[in-house]
Amino acid sequence: MLRAEDTLDLQGLAARYRAGSLRPRQLVEGLLERIERRGDDKVWIHRVPREALLARAGELEQRGPEGLPLYGIPFAIKDNIDLAGHPTSAACPGFRYLAKASAAVVERLLTAGAIALGKTNLDQFATGLVGVRSPYGVPGNSFDPAFVPGGSSSGSAIAVACGLASFSLGTDTAGSGRVPAAFNNLAGLKPTRGLLSTSGVVPACRSLDCVSIFALTAADAAQVLRSARGFDAVDPFSRHGASPAHAMPRSFAGCRIGVPRDDQLQFFGNPETPLLFAGFVDELVRLGGEKVAVDFTPFLETARLLYEGPWVAERYVAIRDFFDKTPEALHPVTRGITAGATRHSAIDTFSAYYRLKALRRQTAPVWDSIDVLVTPTAGTLYKIAEVEADPIKLNSNLGYYTNFMNLLDLSAIAVPAGFQKNGLPFGATLAAPAFADEDLCVLGGVAQRAMVKTMGATGLPLPEHSIREETSASTIQLAVCGAHMSGLPLNFQLTERGARLARKSRTAPNYRLFALTEFKPPRPGMVRTDKGAAIEVEVWDVPPAAFGSFVEAIPAPLGIGTVTLEDGQQVKGFLCEAHATKGARDITSLGGWRNFIQGRAT
Repeated sequence: MLRAEDTLDLQGLAARYRAGSLRPRQLVEGLLERIERRGDDKVWIHRVPREALLARAGELEQRGPEGLPLYGIPFAIKDNIDLAGHPTSAACPGFRYLAKASAAVVERLLTAGAIALGKTNLDQFATGLVGVRSPYGVPGNSFDPAFVPGGSSSGSAIAVACGLASFSLGTDTAGSGRVPAAFNNLAGLKPTRGLLSTSGVVPACRSLDCVSIFALTAADAAQVLRSARGFDAVDPFSRHGASPAHAMPRSFAGCRIGVPRDDQLQFFGNPETPLLFAGFVDELVRLGGEKVAVDFTPFLETARLLYEGPWVAERYVAIRDFFDKTPEALHPVTRGITAGATRHSAIDTFSAYYRLKALRRQTAPVWDSIDVLVTPTAGTLYKIAEVEADPIKLNSNLGYYTNFMNLLDLSAIAVPAGFQKNGLPFGATLAAPAFADEDLCVLGGVAQRAMVKTMGATGLPLPEHSIREETSASTIQLAVCGAHMSGLPLNFQLTERGARLARKSRTAPNYRLFALTEFKPPRPGMVRTDKGAAIEVEVWDVPPAAFGSFVEAIPAPLGIGTVTLEDGQQVKGFLCEAHATKGARDITSLGGWRNFIQGRAT
């Protein structure tokens, strides 16, 4: 049976299934009871009938969990995403249709063993960040129903936060998969644009739309992503997965954390959220991160393009026939935004596109100096009454830190970052270039654990596990101390093999470092000795299948041995035959290869 104190996180449910203390049919029965007890909470637009849910659970029990990574995991679907045999409305009753097939991403999750519970409320046609623009009502914030739930994926977030689903699907064009996460103490993953198929999704801005994931933990979001992702030839915007353009760390140790300059941060009059954000950044620094001030100006200019520029015309294109025939069917605010889109010309579109290309070029160098961009997810949280009184401006305020993401082709995860004195959640976002999704989930998981102790609004504690344990178990950890380090000439030999930077570290104080200048490029020779020092290294996670070819390319007198790090952990690493260091310059006192080559440059 499903008890009130039972969590729905993926690890917890999987453990109970393995132990035999819970079966999918029992889970469904328990969730239906929870949903019924809440009454008309405005979370759901359509629910899968009880009989169909029990039948699905029974099928899973008969098949068994083998080969089903999401066996018996319940999830909710934003009602602009198709579920075969059930209606899709995009929160507009007049637009409602019966879906003949499930969206590609939904089909992948069902194939992985998940149980679809129903369709959730949203800002109509996914237009809004507040969650109040729906004729189906407002699902109040899970911590205080007087406050907005965040949008547009309002119902999806509340379903997870209140323990009605393990995860949910949203969509994210301007922040709809992140703002509701921040307002409800959840992880909200906005994947790389095109990584999750959008076929079977009612478009908002088709060129920018992403299917997003709400989960109780960043680890759960990563696990769902693995089942949901995949190239879809039917979707012209689908993309094959790839390695990030820049190597991403999987630890805050040595991670360069980009933060907007203090004068560019906006909290819209909230006296508490600036302190919460500062505390979040301080915690990341305590975990080993290096804070780097970033000029946020080009990011903000990009954000303004989304609603002040011609991209808003895509919202009109998405529902053009329906809008032209029945404009009165739309929510007044949604209708006003959509109607305004028609004023843009083709000239405006090309001008804005050229400006976006320039801004992409302008922001690109930022990633040479930082590994991850850290911002508030939203500067403040408004009451429903406040938003109803000033719907456009306050909604715009909530997009200050989110609107630029898809235009700049970034991946991002919103994570819990503490609570205000009134008990309302605050969230922060970690962002990086495209295809850094799982790396961000690792960092997001570390940050989430450092800042909060409970999941959503359930009051239940975070599970005792980390993504790092899951992701590094299948890789070989390799310590590099020279030209293979990030940004140096031979780093490509790691990245082209799919290796990922795990963390920056130092060796135990038992090594000496020599400059082998006869190599081109010059390389360090590190030798273990009784009288040495701690040497700067980077630890990389290397796929086992690629490790052999990497080692084979290493020229003598260098080789791979076992290196002891300052924390006592032993990993594979570069070592040098002692005879080759005779006559070479001893650079141990410099502490590392970077200091040596920087000194040579000056």
